[in-house]
Amino acid sequence: MAITVVVGAQWGDEGKGKITDILAEDADLVVRYQGGNNAGHTVVIGDEEFKLHLIPSGILHPDCTCIMADGTVVDPEVLAEEIKCLQERGYSCDNLRVSCNAHVIMPYHRLLDGLAEEARGGKSIGTTRRGIGPAYTDKTARMPQPVRFGDLADGQKLRGLIADQLAQKNVIIQQLYQHPPLNPHEVFEEVWASAQLVSKYAADTHKIVQGSAQAGEQIILEGAQGTFLDLDYGTYPFVTSSHPVAGGACLGTGVGPTAIDQVTLVCKAYTTRVGAGILPTEAPDEAAQELRDRGCEYGTTTGRPRRCGWLDGVVLHSAAMINGATSVALTQLDVLDTLAKIPVCIGYEIEGVLLDTVPAWAEELVKVRPVYEELAGWQQPLGEAREWTQLPPAARAYVERVAEIAGVPVGMISVGPSREQTIIVD
Repeated sequence: MAITVVVGAQWGDEGKGKITDILAEDADLVVRYQGGNNAGHTVVIGDEEFKLHLIPSGILHPDCTCIMADGTVVDPEVLAEEIKCLQERGYSCDNLRVSCNAHVIMPYHRLLDGLAEEARGGKSIGTTRRGIGPAYTDKTARMPQPVRFGDLADGQKLRGLIADQLAQKNVIIQQLYQHPPLNPHEVFEEVWASAQLVSKYAADTHKIVQGSAQAGEQIILEGAQGTFLDLDYGTYPFVTSSHPVAGGACLGTGVGPTAIDQVTLVCKAYTTRVGAGILPTEAPDEAAQELRDRGCEYGTTTGRPRRCGWLDGVVLHSAAMINGATSVALTQLDVLDTLAKIPVCIGYEIEGVLLDTVPAWAEELVKVRPVYEELAGWQQPLGEAREWTQLPPAARAYVERVAEIAGVPVGMISVGPSREQTIIVD
């Protein structure tokens, strides 16, 4: 048996979808363990590009069972549309299963997400307004009972749950936000149309995962977002509402920590972030735009331009420790092809003290001054390289420095968007 967690090292958008897709070729299960459709995982096969928001990135391998586990939150309308799009492109999705216990994102969650962001004004935290935060809030509040995926097959029960929820939510919607109330019948009709399409995928995913583990099968646990968007370990409050870190894989799937064999930490060769929050190594405008253009740095889910900066070694080193990383998958290395010199942050200076880990108190990040070292660029395209020895010496030196900073070896290198543009390092 080998259970591998795939987790982002930075603020999401590291290329986890591609790495999961590659690992899924030899996997029996791919299990998405947290998050909702605020994530976007891109997989490129030949000339075809697939953008997945909810469904695990192993779905393009028909012999691999793909699971959305307890820790996820599921928008049935988005799920139905994503399944439809895949089916139209020749993928049946018969290998998809969704936990009965996964909580459901409802129309009132999306509305409340947007209203809350608007009310914050200049203090907005930059949510995707997809309803993820309010859905997780309801999950922890517990009463009135929220809708879970297993409830979608029972129309009568679903009606009752919606009525109970809106009896409370409409008070907030009207009195706090001065917005017209939602009609329970209209909300039911909106959700029921998608519920009838997706409820057949409901399953006891605990049983599937535990059975696969006991049979010694290969299992990939796929996270969304990244380490520094984690609710506890991220740059709070500019974080997501769940636990993208490797420990979250145990919470979201029911797999015990001693069962995990490997943690693959996916790290972009530079740094990006969407939305508000600190980004210590953010590059000047011209350099940031070059990285953005070469890396196509626009959000898969939102389309928002990503903020771009140099590789933050402090973030990488901290992420490796938080997640117990066993290897690094380095992505987007080819984006740096044109640069003569490449800055890499190797420490934070704060009030005369040099730090090699991210401060636990996130507000201290505002005070840090990144300390850089400059590495030589290779100034030649890497897209055709398929083996370690085919990389130019300067590119190999960059990868080796990344491994040194992380404290764990680099096991995979991505030199382009397609499956084939991946180097497995022995």
